[in-house]
Amino acid sequence: MAVFKLLFLLILAHTNNANRRKDVLEPIKSDYLRQEVLTKIGELWEETGHPEWQYLARRKPGGLDGQLVSEFKILSDKIDNIKPPKVSERIMETLWVWSVLNIELATINGKWVMFRQSQARPDPLIYGDSWKAVAETTLHDSPSSSSVKNSLASLQDMVLDNVEGHKDVFTIVNEEADEHICEAEMSPQQLLYNLFSILQLSQLKAYTMINFSWLLLRLYNKGNFTTEAKMLHDNYLERMSQQANALKESMKRADASFWRCDPRIHEEDKTYTEVTKLLQGFLVNEVDLNKEVTCREDCPFYKYTKQYTCYKDNYCAKQPRCNGNVVDCQFVDSDMWVCQAPSQSSRRYDWIRYENGRTLGSMGSCSRPIAKVDSWWRWLFWHCSFCMCYCDDPNTHQSDRYFNLRAVTSDKANNKVVTGIRFTKVNRIIHLQVQEGELLPLGGINETTIQWKPVEDYNIDDKGVTVGVDYHMLTWEGRAIDLDDIKVPQDCVVTGVKLRRVGGHLNLEVEGAQFNFTTGKLIQSGEKSFWSSNDKTDVSAVNPRTQLKLKKPDIPTRTVGASHIDSKSEQFVEFGPTDLDLDAGQTTIPFLDTQLVAPQPPVPLAGIGIYHKGRDYSGGYIAPKVITYDFSKHIMDHFPEINEAS
Repeated sequence: MAVFKLLFLLILAHTNNANRRKDVLEPIKSDYLRQEVLTKIGELWEETGHPEWQYLARRKPGGLDGQLVSEFKILSDKIDNIKPPKVSERIMETLWVWSVLNIELATINGKWVMFRQSQARPDPLIYGDSWKAVAETTLHDSPSSSSVKNSLASLQDMVLDNVEGHKDVFTIVNEEADEHICEAEMSPQQLLYNLFSILQLSQLKAYTMINFSWLLLRLYNKGNFTTEAKMLHDNYLERMSQQANALKESMKRADASFWRCDPRIHEEDKTYTEVTKLLQGFLVNEVDLNKEVTCREDCPFYKYTKQYTCYKDNYCAKQPRCNGNVVDCQFVDSDMWVCQAPSQSSRRYDWIRYENGRTLGSMGSCSRPIAKVDSWWRWLFWHCSFCMCYCDDPNTHQSDRYFNLRAVTSDKANNKVVTGIRFTKVNRIIHLQVQEGELLPLGGINETTIQWKPVEDYNIDDKGVTVGVDYHMLTWEGRAIDLDDIKVPQDCVVTGVKLRRVGGHLNLEVEGAQFNFTTGKLIQSGEKSFWSSNDKTDVSAVNPRTQLKLKKPDIPTRTVGASHIDSKSEQFVEFGPTDLDLDAGQTTIPFLDTQLVAPQPPVPLAGIGIYHKGRDYSGGYIAPKVITYDFSKHIMDHFPEINEAS
């Protein structure tokens, strides 16, 4: 039968097609499996009709039908070796189309379980009438359930929904994923691919059971079924092509990023961490801000200075000194009441109330005696004003302002790649920590190898540790972090990440290593790796970086309402103090989100990003994101025309 010779060409079809269409690479698991199953079923249609096959089969235990069952058991074992991937049930359960699809999926998968259980029975009585009953429920409806054949047809119709104006299931799921991103455990693009894989696997099971039933009935002389098998084969491949193209179109539109929304409850050192006491609101008299101990200028004059003295042990003697730089001073009012924070607090003040009625911070009770602080006149000409400035003091042990600059890479020698990322703070140093796992063939990850790589345990004052080399120290002059999505080259997966300094900014670099998709092996054990970055700065001649301005930022954990991503690539944000009116400038913002950013199930990554999420009147959070690997370039969407094999 010439038509079934086509099935032998399927293994070569993808390669030949890839030569014509360069956007298609090595096929995915379900494509490999489909090629193998269709090829074997094509062989069985030819072989089981030959007298030689029938003669040899009759001489084996179980006879003709027993031998056919054995052949299909081998095929079925291979199908069951591929486990259906997970989808985000929280998203899918909101979709009516998923509820309807699940009815047909349940029919197919339920009949598949019975099919497999029957194959496992050694009792020879399973043959004959029992197998006829299996074939009957596969091919024909019963009063209580749909047949596998009809469920397959219904499933295929619903996936594409060819009714004019209706959307295919991938478009519907993608739209819903964008609206319910916080409930997902994977990127929208990964969700679509996993859904496609589930549908492909179920349809292949149905195709296998239907062909088994027809072959069995042909052996029992209940019909020929060659025409039916040809029609099923042609329709099946046509639907696979349509579904693959629909998926690819949706994956082009789908976001490949996975990031974490705000947790229900913010917990320090669990869901977030902070840069502390970088630039902190500091009340100081101008007489202490110059070497001459004069009051000849005004507060805005002091943009960058130091606290040189504590004149006559005035109010300066009642509060911690600023031993670093004093920057960006301003005049609010001459006289005030000051509520100092508890001595063990990282704050200097809980609130400050000026005589003109303006209050810095949230005024309430005060755990310490409230101090009355007044400016004064020196002679009749000079007003010695109290200024509201910011203290930039890296010398205090309460200031955690350090970022690791050392590269963090996966264990490439053991074929491990990065599968997740998070911020964490160790020894006052903020690190990007990576999750790693062993890369498997066809883009798989060995889940038993997943682990978080330990952070390098060093201190800033260790011997041989150097600022600017091992770590970056934030200062008033250098406190920006660039916000980018960094993707590795197409033939690579992420194997490392690091922060570096570019133009005084912290800037993200991502390492990608070349790999063989089919074998799942890193090329030369990861030696063929490349660092990718975005070198653009805020002074670039063309399209310079722009600053993300925060509107009157308060402490992020005070904000009612969820944060949302408000940054885009090629921006930057500066660490700085909270708003004076809302918090007296006592807290460094943004905070850093330390939640685990690791898709489930784990997948290879195509990139890493750093972004800001927040809202008005919140300092928000800086957080990492991952960009999942795009499997769409490996999906077969074209099959040889039937007449090419006839």
